[in-house]
Amino acid sequence: MSMGAGASAGASRRFAYETWDVFTKTGLTGNPLCVFTDARGMSDAEMQAIARETNLSETTFVLPPRRVRIFSPLEEYPFAGHPTLGTAMALYRPGMKEIVLEENIGPIPVTFETQTGGLVYGEMRQAEPVFSETHAAADIARLLRVRVEDLVTEAPVVNVSTGRPNLIVMLKSLRVLKALDPDWPAIRAYFAAGDIHRGFYFLTAETESAGAKFHARKLTPRAEDPVTGSAAGCAVAYLVAHGLAPSGERFVIEQGAELHRQGELYVTAVKTGVVARDVRVGGYCVKVAQGELSA
Repeated sequence: MSMGAGASAGASRRFAYETWDVFTKTGLTGNPLCVFTDARGMSDAEMQAIARETNLSETTFVLPPRRVRIFSPLEEYPFAGHPTLGTAMALYRPGMKEIVLEENIGPIPVTFETQTGGLVYGEMRQAEPVFSETHAAADIARLLRVRVEDLVTEAPVVNVSTGRPNLIVMLKSLRVLKALDPDWPAIRAYFAAGDIHRGFYFLTAETESAGAKFHARKLTPRAEDPVTGSAAGCAVAYLVAHGLAPSGERFVIEQGAELHRQGELYVTAVKTGVVARDVRVGGYCVKVAQGELSA
């Protein structure tokens, strides 16, 4: 990969990068991430241009030893889930038990467990959840072009954040979840005066895998995100707080099947009174490529 006209004339700067598939044990599934493991000397504009070039949902840039910046093709993010886990795995070295990444949102600790066969499991602790706006089931059903009875109406639609806010929507069936066709212009109009969020995270208790407890999709007007670590943190906080999932027990949210990029998010939270705390999201990662950018 090269950047700029100077590259062909013998550029003096070279930046190593790796591509990781996150929240999966199988390469070419899960959520892909490009990690520049030493981005010292890059400008903000260069980081943004490279993120546009990779055209992945996020690209990360490490400023040693532990500073991490996260860019989408459009903007920089203060925090995101799969970039955090994937970057931590890129920086992992045998015997390491924990790494604390310094992101724009603040420090995010990631712990590691070395399992049988040398497989490494990573788990991030996300920010304490914040519950904001609640929305009427009838309003949300209209925006999603589904029936009110397709929603789990005893589980309210709530905006939850553990670093990045998501509207959590529980649906009764996998069939409805897979067929979703949201009315995006109506959604933009409805939320124009609402609080800040980054869209819907849809969940159902009907799953494709016997090992999963929930099936999820992250739909946006631009594209569908394969496996979403930040939204999964919001989801587990919501599920545990509303008694829809066990407190303090790790379980799996499956996501990505609709894009043929199946992934598994291992999540846990602890209920304290009426709220959930100690939100953790983990999984496995596979390194699939590496290279060098000339600038």
